[in-house]
Amino acid sequence: MKSFADLTAREILAVAISSEEEDSRIYATFAEDLAERYPASAKVFEEMAEEEREHRHRLLGIYEARFGANLPPIRREDVKGFLKRRPIWLTQNLPLETVRKEAENMEYQAARFYEKAAAQTTDVEIRKLLGDLAEVEKGHERHAGQLEKALLTEEAKAEEATTSHRMFVLQYVQPGLAGLMDGSVSTLAPLFAAAFATHSNWSTFLVGLAASIGAGISMGFAEALSDDGALTGRGSPWLRGTICGLMTTIGGIGHTLPYLVPDSWPNAFWIATAIAGVVVFIELWAIAWVRARYMDTPFLQAVFQIVLGGAIVLAAGILIGGA
Repeated sequence: MKSFADLTAREILAVAISSEEEDSRIYATFAEDLAERYPASAKVFEEMAEEEREHRHRLLGIYEARFGANLPPIRREDVKGFLKRRPIWLTQNLPLETVRKEAENMEYQAARFYEKAAAQTTDVEIRKLLGDLAEVEKGHERHAGQLEKALLTEEAKAEEATTSHRMFVLQYVQPGLAGLMDGSVSTLAPLFAAAFATHSNWSTFLVGLAASIGAGISMGFAEALSDDGALTGRGSPWLRGTICGLMTTIGGIGHTLPYLVPDSWPNAFWIATAIAGVVVFIELWAIAWVRARYMDTPFLQAVFQIVLGGAIVLAAGILIGGA
């Protein structure tokens, strides 16, 4: 890689031209990704992409006037410490806030780079050229803010807030809730069956731990492989799978931990079981609250469904363990 200090003015301009071209394509990709979910913000990025294309033409005009038509084959990846662009545009259904922050970072990096380049040269003409480039990038940032104010009306913001909430539910709440429900309910039967079959806290804890981790792995893979998010807009499958798997494990571990009460304690089994019962009650009510809060399920209906289902599974485990 070449050090920036060794670049000629011609090479700096060539890299700037290719960078502006690539940034315009990035903004256009952002706009395409956001168009269906956030049309007003997509319009902002379309305008920013057009601005980048116009600035490329201006830079190209300066270059051709001074150095001719041939651009040297140098890219920003060939220069040490030059602008870095994370390839997040390869990910579909990015959160709106992530896209906006990435765009802000891109503009800041570009402006900062040109300012630093202008400060390190002693050539007056080159200094002016680099200073102009820095002002162009600062103008991008200011213009982006102006475009956002002009295009993002209160109505558009309200619509995008609704969409953002829906995407949050699809990408985070739904897989997390599915995992919490499975972990909290499905592990009740094996845990309490082991408890009433063995009356051993340590053995029960091992069964509960194995059931929780096994269920977490199973649910995580099932969620990740069920939908790639391309059509449903549910986001990264591996992120959803991780959330679902972790919440499944947490749901099972919650009522498993009380069985760490040492078997040497008086009435250790009944103490651990009583604590586990309280934890189960809290878990089921928490699930009902999440369903009511994010899934538009009436709270009493959610309580009835979750508590009734949990009670049936719990009873099944106790009956099987006590048989």
